Amino acid sequence: MTRIIAGALGGRRIQTPKGDGTRPTSDRVREALFSSLESELGGFDGLRVLDLFAGSGALGLEALSRGAEHATFVESDGRAAAVVRANVRELGLERAEVLKTTASAFLLHPHDPRFDLVFVDPPYAMATDVVTGLVRSLAEYSASEALFVVERATRDPFGWPVGVEALRSRKYGETTLWLGRPAVRSLP
Repeated sequence: MTRIIAGALGGRRIQTPKGDGTRPTSDRVREALFSSLESELGGFDGLRVLDLFAGSGALGLEALSRGAEHATFVESDGRAAAVVRANVRELGLERAEVLKTTASAFLLHPHDPRFDLVFVDPPYAMATDVVTGLVRSLAEYSASEALFVVERATRDPFGWPVGVEALRSRKYGETTLWLGRPAVRSLP
């Protein structure tokens, strides 16, 4: 059972896609992550969130429950996108947009270039260099103070691309979370 941990919707259950095509972030990892984000961001009020590789939408839904202004969910699998839509509907969230498209296609034509918080939780089988390339693209158009959260298997190394400053990483068994921000851009 996956549930919203805290905020206005705390304790509410959410659906997860059937099968092993998605891997929902465990409640324990989400709780630790959001505690860390609360400390880093000072809260979620007014934030615009991107949940790339949304799966069930648990990360973006948690941010909305805690006061985020809007969340965009990007999911390429039709069944998983339908689950995210169902979760948004069941929770009565009007501040959400669910897009059935690939991360790469989405990044070619981003809907909102001012994301404040970006979750990148691709399938663990996705090559690290592909994930790094996606983050590089995100850094080019996200808000200058955006916070990026990348979730990968602990066994897979991850390095931030040029243009993104590493903040910290934390291991939770088989899962590691990396937090980073766009590097300060100097004027020419």
